[in-house]
Amino acid sequence: MTTIRENEPLAAHTTLRVGGPAARFVEATTTDELVAAVLEAQASYDDWMVLGGGSNVVVGDEGVDGTVIRVLTRGVERLPDALGSSRPIRLRVQAGEDWDGLVAHTVENGWAGLEAMSGIPGSTGAAPIQNIGAYGQEMAESLIAVDVLDDDGERRTIPAPELKLGYRTSILKHGGTRAVVLSVDIALEQNPDARSRPVQYAQLAEALGVAIGERAPLVGVRTAVLALRAGKGMVLDDADPNSVSAGSFFTNPIVSESFARSLPADAPRWPLAPEPPSLAMPLGAEPALPPETGPVQVKLSAAWLIERSGIGRGFALPGSRAAVSKKHTLALINTGDATAAEVSQLARYIQTRVMSEFGVVLHPEPVFVNLEL
Repeated sequence: MTTIRENEPLAAHTTLRVGGPAARFVEATTTDELVAAVLEAQASYDDWMVLGGGSNVVVGDEGVDGTVIRVLTRGVERLPDALGSSRPIRLRVQAGEDWDGLVAHTVENGWAGLEAMSGIPGSTGAAPIQNIGAYGQEMAESLIAVDVLDDDGERRTIPAPELKLGYRTSILKHGGTRAVVLSVDIALEQNPDARSRPVQYAQLAEALGVAIGERAPLVGVRTAVLALRAGKGMVLDDADPNSVSAGSFFTNPIVSESFARSLPADAPRWPLAPEPPSLAMPLGAEPALPPETGPVQVKLSAAWLIERSGIGRGFALPGSRAAVSKKHTLALINTGDATAAEVSQLARYIQTRVMSEFGVVLHPEPVFVNLEL
């Protein structure tokens, strides 16, 4: 049965523990309840939003003068296997399923594809919106499709290629649509010896004692990733004050190769292979030379930029209860009763320092609700 409350403090439902009240707070535990709640909100013409695990959102101190729909749907269904595919295991996961619980489930069953994303907080429905990723894996690699309720009130299935999944983005996040994810279809590998997909991240490979591109036991990968994340305060833990955050607050900037060369020699940089443009050829035509690719882009380390701009771990503005994590400079934490305004003020200060020092604009990763940065 749908639960409805008035003036519900949203700070209690976000991992950063900031945010004012929702005028109307609805908890939907089944897909039918979720669809009904969204349709009612759409018909009301009032402000409304959907909230999952609350791990990638910063809500303003005034809260939401409208309806907040909390997605608490549950269920992991195994679909018929895709025989002959390199990823034969097919799962349909309800949007409200806890993401890390899903990863644990796949590891326990010997299914590879999500193991390096262990410990990421939040719900499964948010995973394709953000195209979550960590330690060399991202959602785009395993996603088949999403079932959504679109802004016209119609249910439809969107294949993964149409979501335009990119680095921490998709059309569901930046495409101007209010589509609500109802369920997610994913494809996973199954190895007889329960080993992971090839390890692609140097820090994880080192922790596992394997070379880049090698496989490792699934359980070992999950254990190593959880340990690495915990060391950075990136695993939710009531005993760790550094985990009271929205995760990584800024994305790693992507800049041109020429700009990257202007940075100090010790600045971490990772060249990104450009995608070649599509080439249509008529039947019977002679093979053409490969089309030229676009300019090379380079990913920078936001954490390095922050630290080199003079902002270290534990930094806080005078009198503020928002601070940089003592374990990782990419996380902004609530040290106790911080306001959303204090978090925003600290984030703006960091942006200003990095811009002044390096000419790089840091973009926030969380979604902001009734809050300016």
